[in-house]
Amino acid sequence: MIVRESRIPVDGAADVTALINRPESCRPGVTPGLILAHGQNNDLRHPLLEAVAFGIAQADVASVLRFNFPYRERGASSPDSPRVLESSYRHAHDALADDEVCPAGPMFLGGKSLGARVAAELASRGHEAEGLLAAGLVFLGYPLHAPGRTDKLKTEPLRRIDVPSLFIQGSRDPFCKTELLREVLETLDHPPRLHLVDGGGHSYELPKGADRSEEEVHAEVMEVIADFISSAASSGRR
Repeated sequence: MIVRESRIPVDGAADVTALINRPESCRPGVTPGLILAHGQNNDLRHPLLEAVAFGIAQADVASVLRFNFPYRERGASSPDSPRVLESSYRHAHDALADDEVCPAGPMFLGGKSLGARVAAELASRGHEAEGLLAAGLVFLGYPLHAPGRTDKLKTEPLRRIDVPSLFIQGSRDPFCKTELLREVLETLDHPPRLHLVDGGGHSYELPKGADRSEEEVHAEVMEVIADFISSAASSGRR
């Protein structure tokens, strides 16, 4: 497995840091690519994203690109405008799709929380409206609503999801009540996959005294994503 750091240009903002985890057996135009965008209060080095990126690449499943949104690159806490967030994501997508060493095959869009919402919006918008085409979508802790505000669901980014999608949610996630998410997922054009991390919070953190470690939870998440990408990529080649 190879790790390479690079810089990604962003329209209207300074370049941002990106890391690509690539399988040593990477086949140009064949090995899938996965974009993992970070959540609002973390960055590309979040332990969950790092564990998934290393695990997916080491298993020879896909090349994984993580990147910082501009606000995190400059150390700010308030997210950039939707225009800047989406520009960052598009350039990250292009960097992996057109990688000079091993351009990705089927492209999977994904992210954690805020990053998941940006990925969903770009996939829903479609290529004709400056969105992105995707072989599949990987959502880690999708933020369906603000804590305690189940009366205001943020479903607009999911309005046109018509490709295979994977939602991995903690069963105790205050940003996503499981019963409400199930109802929303039933409305998607393409049947999604939902995996619940038992006892997990928004980042799949477990209560004190749990009988599993953080590393075991991260391994569980990585294996679910690996299975999803392998299955969706195989289906797309038939």
